[in-house]
Amino acid sequence: MDRLDSMSVLVAAVEAGSLSAAARRLGTPLATVSRKVSALETHLKTQLLNRSSRRLTLTEAGRSYVAACKRILEEVGDAERAATGEYSAPRGELVVTAPIVFGRLHVLPVVMEFLQAYPEVDVRLMLADRVINLLEDHVDLAVRIGELPDSSLVAKRIGSIRKVICGSPRYFAARGMPQAPGDLSQHDWVIFEGLMSPDLLTLTSGKSELVVRIHARLVVNTAEAAIDAAIAGVGITRILSYQVVDAVRAGTLAVILDKFEPASAPVSLIHAGQPRLPLKLRAFLDFAAPRLRARLLPGSA
Repeated sequence: MDRLDSMSVLVAAVEAGSLSAAARRLGTPLATVSRKVSALETHLKTQLLNRSSRRLTLTEAGRSYVAACKRILEEVGDAERAATGEYSAPRGELVVTAPIVFGRLHVLPVVMEFLQAYPEVDVRLMLADRVINLLEDHVDLAVRIGELPDSSLVAKRIGSIRKVICGSPRYFAARGMPQAPGDLSQHDWVIFEGLMSPDLLTLTSGKSELVVRIHARLVVNTAEAAIDAAIAGVGITRILSYQVVDAVRAGTLAVILDKFEPASAPVSLIHAGQPRLPLKLRAFLDFAAPRLRARLLPGSA
């Protein structure tokens, strides 16, 4: 029996919640996962898991053993990283995840600069709008937008983004520039349904909320489509500030009523916070944080 491999399978089963889920995550037949866990129990002469329900639960012996397995596996991984030189120089593969549009517009350019500066580091950039579990998916660093739940992860805030209302100068020339929230109900709207309601718009005034009824001329399901339609003069839209940076700089969109925007959402770099960071991760944090922060400065995003 490969004890380290069996320990890894056991930890995966506990984290996934079932043997079948662990088998899917590991890309291993269910029978193999079950056999390796049973082999550990036979070797230890004790039951580690209760299999009576749809979700696995640990026995008292199992809880202490799995905690020890995690420590052992982490130490082995640390030793392997040290042996391969990850603590002597930035090298190896770095896995980074970010939201799709933010990642394409802001993270990818920074990653490409980083690759030029650090030729011995390779990067796998995973762009996804779902929240990826760093530990389960073996991700080194995540870019997260929004308030973060309390966890053992380490967060480094690099800025914030806003929900902005914007339209094309051509549209405003034809229909007039809204001067107050109430004026928005008299205008046509391009609705990005992932971000706003097709008939109600919520704004802020001090500590109070203002709700304005609006009319959707066009409803789309991607930010890019909403931006293109707004630039074409179909109507006004609400979008995240970083998504319209280029259009605002080019003068094809103008932001309006910014003093009535909702509270900004924080943008953070998240990592597991192991006691000894691999140099590839430390190098990326030091390299990327100031560059992303500059991209998120007021007037930039």
